[in-house]
Amino acid sequence: MVRLFLVRTFGILAALVLVLQALDLLSESAKILAYPGNTDAQVWHYVSMRMPQIIARFLPFSVLLGTILTLMQLNQNSEVISMKASGLSAHQVLAPLLVASLGVAAISFLFNDRIVSRATATLTQWEKVDYGPLPVDSGTRGNVWVRDGANLIRVDRIDGRGNAAVLSGITVYERQGGRLLSILTAKQGRFNGREWRVDGATRFTVATGRMEQLGTLHAASGVRPDQFTLATVDPDSLSFEALRQAIADLEAAGRPTKALDGALWHKLSSPLSSVLMPLLGAVAGFGVARSGRLFVRAVIGMALGFAYFVADNFALAMGNLGAYPPFLAAWAPFLLFLLIGELVLIRTEE
Repeated sequence: MVRLFLVRTFGILAALVLVLQALDLLSESAKILAYPGNTDAQVWHYVSMRMPQIIARFLPFSVLLGTILTLMQLNQNSEVISMKASGLSAHQVLAPLLVASLGVAAISFLFNDRIVSRATATLTQWEKVDYGPLPVDSGTRGNVWVRDGANLIRVDRIDGRGNAAVLSGITVYERQGGRLLSILTAKQGRFNGREWRVDGATRFTVATGRMEQLGTLHAASGVRPDQFTLATVDPDSLSFEALRQAIADLEAAGRPTKALDGALWHKLSSPLSSVLMPLLGAVAGFGVARSGRLFVRAVIGMALGFAYFVADNFALAMGNLGAYPPFLAAWAPFLLFLLIGELVLIRTEE
């Protein structure tokens, strides 16, 4: 049963990935080749980063369809009836598939954490430069904009994190009532616990057209270091541990993290959805095959599985909006459909 299940699951996954990757290339290959100097090598590089995302997204669908096909074949060959006649319950019949899907879930988590997150981060950066040469990632952040009241602050480069962050190439657009009053520039800035100490500062006053050399001064007292170093946190581009650390940094800075908390929990609940699929698709494996209702039972199994994915996406969206608590947004669909699958199996077979 495990061999039949795994062969069908990964066979369906391979077919889905090939078809969906080909469709994706129809829209993206023209954009990739539009950048001067890009060739087929860049197209294959895009495929190497896009394919892990497709695999991660459609692996649970493949587990569902693999379960239904496996149980339909066993049912048609009266093997399920033979197992039940030998004294096995419906849960015992499904036990091998549940154990195998638990292994698939573990592989899925490691694959998402080690490969998909890195591919997503690289692909996101590549798309931002219109598939041009990727900037060298040296662990620093660049071209960050932050608002300080009416003023706008642009920093060319940020090194370090927290209170040890060092700003380079600082430009402060000092405004009042929507009008630009002056432009303050500085070579470097460090946080002293309350405000930023900037060195090599100069100020250009718009009204007089005069440039002043200010040397060292203190500025941007209302701006925290995390506003520069944690300006944007993309949960899809971070591993589980990296996202947990980013959330801890945001919480220490007093910033809201509910949406990221939900994404962190979802990194666990999403792979575990593979364990749920054999239970939801189990309705296709029972009942009398010659009654003509096997196809209907298979459709019911697919409907239950796809309803779970709809509910999961809806709950995650509600969590991002703050309507659901993070834990509920990530785990409520899983627990709800676990109960639904158990209810259907017990009412119909146990």
